[in-house]
Amino acid sequence: MEFAHHPVMGREVVELLQPVPRGLLVDATVGGAGHARLLLDARPDLRLLGIDRDQRAVAAARSALAPYGKRALVVHGGFENLGTIIDETSEGEIVGILFDLGMSSPQLDDPARGFSYWADAPLDMRMDSAQSLTAEEVVNTYPQMRLTALIAEYGEERFASAIARKIVEARPLHTTRELVDVVKSAIPAPARRRGGHPARRTFQAIRMEVNRELPHLEAGLDESVHLLAPEGRILVLSYHSLEDRMVKERFVEWADPGAGEPARLPVPAAQRRNPLVRLLGRRARRPRDDEVRANPRASSARLRAAEKLPIA
Repeated sequence: MEFAHHPVMGREVVELLQPVPRGLLVDATVGGAGHARLLLDARPDLRLLGIDRDQRAVAAARSALAPYGKRALVVHGGFENLGTIIDETSEGEIVGILFDLGMSSPQLDDPARGFSYWADAPLDMRMDSAQSLTAEEVVNTYPQMRLTALIAEYGEERFASAIARKIVEARPLHTTRELVDVVKSAIPAPARRRGGHPARRTFQAIRMEVNRELPHLEAGLDESVHLLAPEGRILVLSYHSLEDRMVKERFVEWADPGAGEPARLPVPAAQRRNPLVRLLGRRARRPRDDEVRANPRASSARLRAAEKLPIA
């Protein structure tokens, strides 16, 4: 299957990274290189390192970026290892880091990957086919309490307990169709008729568990801010509330390190932490109406950006 990449909020990403100094851009989720191509075209003086945990995306990005020659390098890996990957592959100051989170259209549209609740396929859901943990293992081996917790937390599903109980009762499950049928049986009929596909939240939760999406995001964010050169920028495109909440909290913490300290407890000057970044807007940017009409999957996107401050 062709790994095409229609970059979400591409215009906004280019505008936000246009002012950065000369150096190296890191596209930490390069996908099919949609954002990467826009950025390399907009700034001929920049180089780019693309990273992706999906081997198919790596192959597609290498093909798409071949015309840029030595200006672009694409490697297989996860952004939770951002610092190590950069140390092993690249030289020069990091002036921009882009995280485009969530699933790509080619991953969702390939039924064999097991991400979609619309088609029947093996319970896989791995972004990196080299890893061992699959959705089938999660569904068939996790204790009921652990299943309940992850469906409630990652899926924000109010029927998590009932769904987990039905999954355990129906074991073993091997296909997405079987999982969809079990989830439907656990949700009351009135709730199934509203709010989109009844299995959407459960599939999201299992996919996030299989790929450790939130722990990896946390690790990637924590590394990124220290890798950036002064005046460099970090951009994050997220697609659901859990991701966006983590990004927002990290950005606020970096911009105002004392924000979480009790107001009545003075902090000695020697212990005060200086801001690491300035926020490029207090609110998340949203896709334009014309983009959402052309690409409905962009509708949930939130874009946040921050600029690294000089070291005091």
